[in-house]
Amino acid sequence: MFAKLAESLSLIVPAGSGILGENVRAKLGKQGYIVSPAYDWFFFIGSPLLALGLGLLLAGSPIDRDSALFDYDKSILDFLLGAFIFAHLVIVIFRSHLNRKIFNLYPMRFTLIPLVLLLCMGLSTHVLVFCSVLVTFWDVYHSGMQTFGLSRIYDGRAGNDWKAGRGLDIWLNILLYAGPIAAGATLMDHVEDFYEFEEIGALFFTQIPVYAESNASYLSWAVITVGSLFLVYYLLRYWQLYRQGYKVSPQKVVLLLSTAACSIYAWGFNPFGMAFFIMNFFHALQYFAIVWWAEKGNMTRVIGAENKSWGKPAAFGLLMTVGFGYGFWVESAEVNDSAWLYAFFLLISLMHFWYDSFVWSVAKKQV
Repeated sequence: MFAKLAESLSLIVPAGSGILGENVRAKLGKQGYIVSPAYDWFFFIGSPLLALGLGLLLAGSPIDRDSALFDYDKSILDFLLGAFIFAHLVIVIFRSHLNRKIFNLYPMRFTLIPLVLLLCMGLSTHVLVFCSVLVTFWDVYHSGMQTFGLSRIYDGRAGNDWKAGRGLDIWLNILLYAGPIAAGATLMDHVEDFYEFEEIGALFFTQIPVYAESNASYLSWAVITVGSLFLVYYLLRYWQLYRQGYKVSPQKVVLLLSTAACSIYAWGFNPFGMAFFIMNFFHALQYFAIVWWAEKGNMTRVIGAENKSWGKPAAFGLLMTVGFGYGFWVESAEVNDSAWLYAFFLLISLMHFWYDSFVWSVAKKQV
């Protein structure tokens, strides 16, 4: 059954097979899809709603309550989700370091800068704490930019100029992710990270959670008001672009609507405490699908299996092994015992966020 699903979703399709030949790919491109209808709807467009349904289904289940796994102090579900999240962070290396074309564009960013940052975090508690808090909020922005990137690819598939509505989509996706957090039930889960500044005596920043909690209702109304006005402006501007020749991508529209519904419901109301599972699950799922789609050919070349019948299955196994090997390592490691280990894990997260901002450029036709 899984083999049939994988085949239908174009996960492990041998090169030259009749399943998805060049003529079919060209036709799908004209239809506005990135890979194929099945692949796109499962991994990109419908994944937010899939994650929402899965999160609600698993809430209160035995694996959501049981913590009898490797002496882990949280539930098995939290452990597995954490491994999945960290797995998707590290697989950016298949794009940044193992793709020669990309690596040759930014060699210093992929070598010297990570080393310098690691040394700074390892040697300075101030830098380590700052980066630890930064990860939380950069993650929110980064998640929005992933959906933004997918929406821009769909715009390109529809035949639109990459500049058309770009700024509008950036701000819309920031609103879709950050808005429900700022105005919803999970605000304190994010701003409480500022208490980490107590370790370095920066008491000014530790007052932010207190200020946020006492002004939460005002912040909610501000987000709702500004967000509503922006949505009206967004629709009016796109209507103007449409009259000027902009082609509406149904895939982009449904992607944004499904993401909005999921984000508002999960971050805004946090049903059964599953917001972090829901939002992080579909984000990681999308990323695995993006990396596999873009880099599977390069992976087969790296392992010396180009044009081999077993090349793509082996490359897929490598992707899963590297990703989940790292994910399970992070989740089972005792980071409190080593500042250097914690710094290394933070480095992987920060580099993932940063690298993703320039290794998937639609403007430069890298995707």
